[in-house]
Amino acid sequence: MNYLSTRGHADRKRFCEILLEGLAPDGGLYLPETYPQVDTATLAKWRTLPYAELAFEILSLYIDDIPAADLKAICAKTYTAEVFGTDEIVPLRELEDGVYLEALSNGPTLAFKDMAMQLLGNLFEYELARRGAELNILGATSGDTGSAAEYAMRGKKGVRVFMTSPDGRMSPFQQAQMFSLQDANIHNIAITGVFDDCQDIVKAVSNDLGFKRKYRIGTVNSINWARLLAQVVYYFAGYFQATASNDKPVSFTVPSGNFGNVCAGHVARMMGLPIQTLVVATNENDVLDEFFRTGVYRVRAAIDTHETSSPSMDISKASNFERFVFDLVGRDPAKLRQLFVDDLGLTGSFDLSADPAFRQAAERFGFRSGRSTHADRLSMIRDTEKRFATLIDPHTADGLKAAREQLTPGVPMVVLETALPIKFAATVVEALGEEPARPKKFEGIEALPKRVVQLPADAEAVKAYIAQHCD
Repeated sequence: MNYLSTRGHADRKRFCEILLEGLAPDGGLYLPETYPQVDTATLAKWRTLPYAELAFEILSLYIDDIPAADLKAICAKTYTAEVFGTDEIVPLRELEDGVYLEALSNGPTLAFKDMAMQLLGNLFEYELARRGAELNILGATSGDTGSAAEYAMRGKKGVRVFMTSPDGRMSPFQQAQMFSLQDANIHNIAITGVFDDCQDIVKAVSNDLGFKRKYRIGTVNSINWARLLAQVVYYFAGYFQATASNDKPVSFTVPSGNFGNVCAGHVARMMGLPIQTLVVATNENDVLDEFFRTGVYRVRAAIDTHETSSPSMDISKASNFERFVFDLVGRDPAKLRQLFVDDLGLTGSFDLSADPAFRQAAERFGFRSGRSTHADRLSMIRDTEKRFATLIDPHTADGLKAAREQLTPGVPMVVLETALPIKFAATVVEALGEEPARPKKFEGIEALPKRVVQLPADAEAVKAYIAQHCD
C-alpha cells in the first residue's frame, strides 16, 4: 500500500514513513492511493470478530510494512477490556426505535480520542524501537486530543509530546487532565488564542522542513493518517452491532470540528461499508454545516470563532476536510491546490456551489449536516436523561439533535458518543442541576499541581521552546 499527498507531491510512501511524518512535504495530507474494497463475504467473516481482531483485519489492508504477527500483537495489546472497560470495546445502546449511541468514551481519558491514540502510542513505540530513533510529537488540542495523546505517550520510550492548547478555552476538567501530568516527556503549552491558532502553529512547524528534520517532529492530530485509520474500525464495529445482516444500510451522525472523526466514516463508506448517510453535527461554529448546505467553505477568523458549551468543536478551520474534498474533486491535486492554497490562502474561502462536484457530496458520498445552539444542547441533555435515563455530554447532544433531523424510516441511525459528561460538568449542571458521575481515579484532579507554560500564538516561539527542551 502506497500513500500520496492531496497536493500532488511526486513521492509515494509506505505506512511507517507517514506514521512518523505527519504532513506531506508539500503541506498536503496523506491518503492511500486507493481504498481497499470490502465485499459481502468479508463483512460476513468480520461480523463476529472481537474488536482487536477486527482492528487487525482492517489495519492490515493499509499496513503492509509491519509484519502481520507484530501488527496483530499491537492490536491485541491496545484494545483490551482492562483499558476500555468492556469486552465489546465500543458497545452500542439503542435509545429509541432506530436511534443508537455508540460508546467511544470508556478509555483512559473518557473521550473518543482514546480509541485511536492508544493504538498510535503503541505504533510509535514499536516503530521507533525498530529504527532506534526518537520522535518529538507536536500537537494541537481543543480539549480531548491533548489528554488522549499524553496519556497514550506518557512513559513511552523515544517519545516527547509538545501539546498546544488555547489558553482558557478548555473545560477545567480537560485542563486538569493534561496540566496535572508530571511526566518528563510531556510538555503542555497554553497558546494565547483559539484552537485554530494552535493548529496553524503545528502546520507551520511541520512545513519548516529543516526544523522538522533536525528535531524529528511528528504529529498526533488527525492530520496523521494512522490516527484516522484507527477510527475507521469503530464504524465497522458499530455497523455490525446495529444490524443482523450485511444487506442493511446504516447511517452515522458524528459531532464534528476538525472533520477527522467523520472523515474516518467516509473512508469506511468508500471501502464498501453499507453507510447510507454521514451526518456532520456542528455547534455555533458551523463552517462545515455551511459548506454542506451551500457549497461555500468559509474559514472564520479567531475573533469570529465562538466560545461554546461544546468547546472541542470550537473550530473554524477543519484540517481533515482537505482529505474529503480531494475525493470530492476527483482526486485532482491541481484542483485541490487551487481551493486550499490559492482560494483559501488568499480569500479565506472557496465556493463550490456552482460546481457539479458539490452535488456529489450528498448524492455520491452521503453527507448531510446539522447545527446546534447552547439551548439545543441543554434541551437534548435534559430530554435524554428524562426519557432514557442516559446522561450525555454536550458534544453528543449536538450529535443527537442533528441525528433526529436526518432520520430515514427503517435505517438505523448510530450517533457517535464524544466524551463522558464529567468532562463538561458545568453544562450538565446547568441542564440538570446536578454534577455528573466522576470515576474515582479523577477525584480532585482540578486541585493537583499544574505543569504548563504560556506562549503567544507564534510558531517561532513554539519552535524555540521545542529546541530548548530537546538540545
